[in-house]
Amino acid sequence: MKITDVRALQPIGENSPPDWRTSLGQILVAVDTDCGITGYGVGGGGMAGMHVARTVLRDLLIGRSPEEISQLWNEMYQATLAFGRKGIAVMAISGVDLALWDLRGKAEKLPIVALLGGSPGKSIPTYHTVWDNEGLSSAADHAGYKLHLGKVADPAQQDVMISSIEQARLQIGTDRLLMVDAWMKWDVDTTISISQEIAAYQIEWIEEPLSPDDLAGYAILKEKSAVPIAGGEHEFTSAAFGPLIRQKLHSVLQPDVCWCGGLTELIKIYTMANEAGLRVCPHRGCEIWALHAIAALDLQPLAETGRPWMTWVEGQPEIQKGMIELSERPGFGLTFDEHTLKFLY
Repeated sequence: MKITDVRALQPIGENSPPDWRTSLGQILVAVDTDCGITGYGVGGGGMAGMHVARTVLRDLLIGRSPEEISQLWNEMYQATLAFGRKGIAVMAISGVDLALWDLRGKAEKLPIVALLGGSPGKSIPTYHTVWDNEGLSSAADHAGYKLHLGKVADPAQQDVMISSIEQARLQIGTDRLLMVDAWMKWDVDTTISISQEIAAYQIEWIEEPLSPDDLAGYAILKEKSAVPIAGGEHEFTSAAFGPLIRQKLHSVLQPDVCWCGGLTELIKIYTMANEAGLRVCPHRGCEIWALHAIAALDLQPLAETGRPWMTWVEGQPEIQKGMIELSERPGFGLTFDEHTLKFLY
């Protein structure tokens, strides 16, 4: 089997947000082969990510066997090293890598979870992200909820945030998980102060209180935060996760498989984290791209609800009574009718 083409498209879904999550958002990557099988993956970077996939990565992969995924990943990373390492270039690699894994599963007539040593049909608990307390009142039955404080995350609004967190705990009761997302808008002192105030509300973790670049700040929080720290959503490649894991700067690691380098890198991150005794909870884990790894590799499986505007992804398993499970369909188990999709560009 040889690769005959690498294509990148940007479908547009219903209610896709009018910001960077669309303009620099999800791209669909298709890897075609001479045996008629096409693998699909989702990366990011919008038009810029598409350009990387259609030029540098396509030129590298045409005529190659798709079977040596790790070797191809290394070559793609090296080919983009001068302008990549993080961000859009790695988002593009992520989409290609996922498409190569989809090809492998389809060629072997196995779901990805089976390729990773797991089995389909395992029920995985889910948690749902809400942006305010009103969202909790209409949320379905999940194992937990994450209160995203990005709209009120200024340190000067500390009292408002603490009140929202207290109210969230009262709304969902004591038998469900509650997480808090600061979306990189706090500082060290604010995080320590808030953690001390909310620890009594049984908070599972505080997510991304600081910039991903502030490793020194996270080192302080590791010792002084009264609530476990989570992060990694905006980090790229297993190499960049290395310091986070070696220094145990996060109790919970949250790589995004569509951004961090694809399934190849997510597997490495799981291996490193498990050896260090740290938890992995991939960003948007209910989306099919990370769900296979969660089902096969996760010691404490928990999947976050995905992007509601990804309506063009057909075959995504539905959440039922707060649980989600994979089918036995080969590859990632998705189907795409490119002729009916609407594209942003």
